[in-house]
Amino acid sequence: MLVSIDTLIAMLRGQIRQFERDIAELITTDTLWRCSIKGVADRTVARLMADLPEIGLISNKAIAKLAGLAPIARDSGKAAGRRRVRGGRATVRSILFLVAEIVRRHEPDFAAFHQKLSQAGKPKKAIRVALARKLLVRLNAKARDARQQLALAA
Repeated sequence: MLVSIDTLIAMLRGQIRQFERDIAELITTDTLWRCSIKGVADRTVARLMADLPEIGLISNKAIAKLAGLAPIARDSGKAAGRRRVRGGRATVRSILFLVAEIVRRHEPDFAAFHQKLSQAGKPKKAIRVALARKLLVRLNAKARDARQQLALAA
């Protein structure tokens, strides 16, 4: 019984690897994602396309809110609380946190933005959220431009 389960697991892992290769090939040939940001890998693009299909179709504010990277008001009457990021798609947000840190190491404007926020005394989490949001907005703009070019070509 265990041998047949191990064989099945090995077969499924092989299929997963094949699907990952197929998806990576589709992404490299897709004009929508061909001009990627340095530090953003094909796997990240595949995950964003799967978890955030609205990318490139809606505004930067709306996409940030969908990803959970927009500050949400928590006010009641005269009481005004701090605006914190919450809600949204946790998988997208966690990926963007990790990738934004990698992009910061490769892209000078992200590094300068990080340094500017650090010198201003912003908390580390606020810097992390700001970098992730900046990356998402940049990816949204690239996707929007690519979609417009595809529409013009068709």
